[in-house]
Amino acid sequence: MTRDRIGSRGKAGERDDPAGERDDPAGERDEPAGERDDPAGRRDDPAGRRDDPAGRRDDPGGERATPEDSLRDLLERGEVRGERRLGGLIERLEAHGCIQTVSPAAGDVPTAAGRAYEPALGSVNVRGVAFDSRQVRGRSVFVAIPGAHADGHDFLTAAAGLGAVVAIVDHPVAEAPLPQIVVDDTRLALATAAAWWYGDPSHSLGVVGITGTDGKTTTAYMAAAVLEMAGISTGLITTSAIKIGDVRSANPEHVTTPQSTDLQHALRAMVEAGNNAAVVETTSHGLALGRVAEIAYDVAIFTNLSHEHLELHGTFEAYRDAKLSLFRGLTATKPAKALRRRWPRVAIVNLDDRAAARFQAAALYAGARTITYGTSPAAAVRAVAVEEDSEFLRMDVATARWHGPVDLQVAGRFNVHNALAAIALGEALELEPDQIRAGLGGLAGVPGRMERVDCGQPFGVIVDYAHSPASLRMVLDLLGPVATGGSGGLIAVFGSAGERDVQKRPMMGRIAGERCRLVVLTDEDPRGEDGEKILDEIAAGAEAAGRRRGEDLLCIGDRREAIATAFERARAGDVVLLAGKGHEQSIIMSDGPRDWDERREAIRALELLGYRSR
Repeated sequence: MTRDRIGSRGKAGERDDPAGERDDPAGERDEPAGERDDPAGRRDDPAGRRDDPAGRRDDPGGERATPEDSLRDLLERGEVRGERRLGGLIERLEAHGCIQTVSPAAGDVPTAAGRAYEPALGSVNVRGVAFDSRQVRGRSVFVAIPGAHADGHDFLTAAAGLGAVVAIVDHPVAEAPLPQIVVDDTRLALATAAAWWYGDPSHSLGVVGITGTDGKTTTAYMAAAVLEMAGISTGLITTSAIKIGDVRSANPEHVTTPQSTDLQHALRAMVEAGNNAAVVETTSHGLALGRVAEIAYDVAIFTNLSHEHLELHGTFEAYRDAKLSLFRGLTATKPAKALRRRWPRVAIVNLDDRAAARFQAAALYAGARTITYGTSPAAAVRAVAVEEDSEFLRMDVATARWHGPVDLQVAGRFNVHNALAAIALGEALELEPDQIRAGLGGLAGVPGRMERVDCGQPFGVIVDYAHSPASLRMVLDLLGPVATGGSGGLIAVFGSAGERDVQKRPMMGRIAGERCRLVVLTDEDPRGEDGEKILDEIAAGAEAAGRRRGEDLLCIGDRREAIATAFERARAGDVVLLAGKGHEQSIIMSDGPRDWDERREAIRALELLGYRSR
C-alpha cells in the first residue's frame, strides 16, 4: 500500500467514447444487411398504436419499473402512441430558423410553390420519426442523413414504399415520391424531430452530461451511484450499459451516444419508468453530429482532454470545441423544468487538466455556476491524500461543506479524479456527505474496466477498455509496479479500430513498447480497413521503442490466437493486459460484427492451459 500527499497536477481518466462510434450513415445503418434486431424496442405493428392525439401514453405520470421488466419492455412503454400533426414539427423547425423551403412530392401540383405548401403539409398526421429507411413504419417522417457509407437522400423512394409520408432533406431530391422539407442541417433537424415526437423527455429529468477523452463511463457509474444513494432514481446511458428504471442491461452497440431518435426514446422510457434523473455519456461525436442538440442538460462534467477521434474532427482544436459546446449549452431551460428537486445549472471541471480554463470560460458564457475538482489546492473539491493498493482506494476529500475519508472498491489512481467529479455533483445538488460516501463506496466496479480474470494462473490477467494513448499509458503505469512487485513484467495485447483515428496508432505502439516486455498486436474492430496495415502502423511505434518483430513484438490478427499466445508466453509474476475491448460484445470485421466477450475468451484460453476459474 502507498500513501501520498497530493498538491500537484495529476492525470485523470479511464477512456473515451469507443473508437467504434459510427459516423451514423443515415438512411442505412453500418450493419451489412437487413434491419437491426431492433434494440430500440419499437413494435413491428404500427396498427397497434393507440390513437392518443397528445402523443403520450395513457398514463403520463409514468410507472415504476418492476424487477420482472426487461429493458425491451421498458423501451416499449416509452414508445409514443397515436398520431401527431406534422404542423407542430414544422413550427418548431421554423422557430429554429432552419427551414429553407417546402416542396410537394413529384407529380403533385399544389396551389402555390415553396413555403405556401406548408399549411397543407402541416395538417398531415404522422406516427413516427426514422432516419434509417429500414426502420420506417406507416405514416413516418423520414429524415435523410448523409453518412460515411450511405446517404439517406438516396433512400427516399424506399422510405416512401414503407409508408413514409414526408421527408426532411438538406437539398431537394428530384422526382422523389415524398413531400420534402428542406432544412440547413438534417442531423439537427432529426434531433428536433426526435425531441418533438417523444415530448421533450429531458425536460422531465435532471440531466447530467459527462464529456472528456477518458473516464466518462466510470464517472457516469459513480455519479449514478451517488444520486441513487440519495434517493434520486437515475437512468444511465453509457458506453457499457443502459439503465432505465431499475433495469440495467449491456449496451449492445459500439456507440456511446446513440442517434437522437434512440436517445430521446430512452429518455422518454426513463420518465415512464419513474426515473427522476439521467446520466448521459456525451461524446464529441454526439455533440458534433447533433445527436444531443435537443437535450436540456442541467449539469455538465468535464473529465480530461487528450488525443482522440481526429478521424471525425480533423484537428485537436475541433475535437476540443465539440466538447466545449456541451458547456456553452448550459443555458436556462425555457420554460423552467418542473422537477421534484431543484437542479441548478452547473459545470463541473477537472482543474488539473490543461484545458480547464476553456471549459470554465464556456460555462461562464452560458451563465452556469462552476465547481472545480482535482488535486490542486485551488480546486473546490479536492483530494488531499490518497492511499491505494491493488484492490482499493481511500481518499481524504475536502470540499466547502465537509472534509473526510472516501473509500472506493476500485483500483487505479486515475479513479481519484472520476470519484471527485461524482463528489462535485453531490456538492452541486447539496446531497448529504454520508450519502455521497456511501454511494461511491458501494460501487463494486464497472464492466470492462480493470477487470481481473483469475483461474489460478501464476500471472495476472486484466481486461480493460483502454484504447486511447492516454488511457493505455495510465493503465500500464498502474500495472507496472504490480508486475515488478511480483518479479514479473508487463504483456500488452491490443489493437486499434479501423476507419478511425490513425495518428494514435504509432503513439500507442510506442507507449506499450516502452513499458512492456512483450507486445502482442491484434484486431480491434478493423471494419473495412486492412487489418495487417493497422497492425503495421501500431508496430512502427513499438519498434521505435526498441521492440523487435518476432521476438518481443508479435502481430497476430486473430484476437483469440493473440490472447492464447500471450498467456503461453507469460511467466510467473507477469501481468497480461487485454486492452481495447473491455465490455464490448462483438468485434466489427469487414463482413460485420462477430460475437466476442473478452473476459469469456480469457477464461477459455486459461482453461485450455489447464487452469480453472475460481
